[in-house]
Amino acid sequence: MNDLKDQIEHAISNTPDGRKTFFDVDAFPWVKEVEACSQAIRQELDQLLSAIDLLPGFEEIQIEQHTLSTDKRWKIFPLHAYGYWVKSNERRCPETVKALKKIPNLQAAMFSILQPQKELPPHRGPYSGVLRYHLGLKIPKPESQCGICVGGDFAHWEEGKSLIFDDSHMHHAWNRSNEERVVLFVDFTRPLPSPIKEMNEQFINGIGRSMFIEGSIERWEMWEAAFGSELDRSLEQLKAASV
Repeated sequence: MNDLKDQIEHAISNTPDGRKTFFDVDAFPWVKEVEACSQAIRQELDQLLSAIDLLPGFEEIQIEQHTLSTDKRWKIFPLHAYGYWVKSNERRCPETVKALKKIPNLQAAMFSILQPQKELPPHRGPYSGVLRYHLGLKIPKPESQCGICVGGDFAHWEEGKSLIFDDSHMHHAWNRSNEERVVLFVDFTRPLPSPIKEMNEQFINGIGRSMFIEGSIERWEMWEAAFGSELDRSLEQLKAASV
């Protein structure tokens, strides 16, 4: 698999967009459709944030993230992973799932929450055959307090607006505010010409069957068994109080 990965990434690097950091979101027609759903997504997110202390740190679900965070303050709420829909979270966030299904070749999706004063050190994503999409959902003001640097290029999130980038470049992110920063975090298959496209699809299919993904799904299911009922009770209490 590593030989195939190296072959694909070398081919990608030689395409016209192969060395780009950030991409023009207007080149992806589905972005506007997803952005149009941002208020409905935000409503579901706000309910979850009322129970933020229950949500796991990324490193608790994907152990490889221990190199980036060990304090449970980069929290996640997973929705999809390489063909696997998290049914309990699909039930909790149906409008968000509807929006995600507008994204062609979706591979992974979650809410990504950087808690106050949380910074992620420089790191690289594992594979350039997918691109990373962020939809800004809860961004502290002024937006300059939070940001991301990809391959030396800087950007800031805006609520209801999108960023697309290649996370296989060295990148880091920060939230220097006293509030949570939340984005809808998505990986989708990178558009490529043939025959790289077919090779990339083959490799991505392998990722979906890897322990990297299967282990993360198993750990989420363990979290669900331990805390899912408590999360549901918290969400029901919030709904009852708002009536």
